[in-house]
Amino acid sequence: MAEMIDCLRFYSDLGVTHLRIPIGYEAEPPSAAPQPPPRPVSKTKPPQTSPPELSDRGRAASPPPSQGPVQAPGQGPGGSPYASSEADPPSPRKAADEAGPAQAEPPAASGLFTDSQEPAAPSSEQELGQARLDLETIREILGDCQRCPLCRTRTQIVFGVGNTNADLMFVGEAPGGEEDALGLPFVGPAGQLLSRIIRAIGLYRDQVYVANILKCRPPGNRDPEPAEVSSCAPFLYKQIEAVDPLVIVALGRFGAQSLLQTSTPISRLRGSFAQYRGRLLMPTFHPSYLLRNPQGKRDVWQDMQAVRDKLKEAGSRYYKT
Repeated sequence: MAEMIDCLRFYSDLGVTHLRIPIGYEAEPPSAAPQPPPRPVSKTKPPQTSPPELSDRGRAASPPPSQGPVQAPGQGPGGSPYASSEADPPSPRKAADEAGPAQAEPPAASGLFTDSQEPAAPSSEQELGQARLDLETIREILGDCQRCPLCRTRTQIVFGVGNTNADLMFVGEAPGGEEDALGLPFVGPAGQLLSRIIRAIGLYRDQVYVANILKCRPPGNRDPEPAEVSSCAPFLYKQIEAVDPLVIVALGRFGAQSLLQTSTPISRLRGSFAQYRGRLLMPTFHPSYLLRNPQGKRDVWQDMQAVRDKLKEAGSRYYKT
């Protein structure tokens, strides 16, 4: 009723003196906000709930998450082919679980070589070392040499023979058939000629030292191969160092070229002194060449006369009176 009086006063203020209300119209009271129906009171006791289970650390275990609808890989919510931009990134632990157990790395090799590798054999230079050695030690290091394939065809190792303190040393190429059988250098026809050459300059065979580049005979007396020289020549170098001669005579092409590290033909090398590690070296023809070519003996005689003169000049004990 009070609300109606307020409405009439509002119309009166606007100058409205008559208000026509349709017949049968009844003003509805203002509607109040709908109220929820009263909650029925249950006479039964609520069910007893068990206390939450505790985890191993004493905290209440959280209920398992509800399983939502399964989404195909690569789809977002609602089956959209695009992933939702609001989805939380997977945690590191979850990513690790999805990736599976970590693969263990293979253990590192405990040594310098694996099972498929073997250490390389030391070279002859490494075995001999840098120190000066005597002939007996050099022979012990050479041993029953297996350093190149010549070991399978030889009969004996031909090391060297003569005066271990000689002022004159002869170096040949390799043993022949008779040297291989006896184990001594220059004992065949070429060796007999060498003995006569030595005697021609006033010396005897046991006053000089004789050795070869190779210690084993090549099959068929062929030329030595590079691998054979690289395995065997370091022992000759140590022999020269141990004997320490005043003059070296290189017999033949291969002996001269190996010591001088040159490919110059022996016909051009012979007749002139060269330097080999601080020592005088005279290249000349090999005695076996002289057996096939006797005309070369005159050249060898000239070379040996120059060697004799150089020994006298150097004060060799060979020619002291």
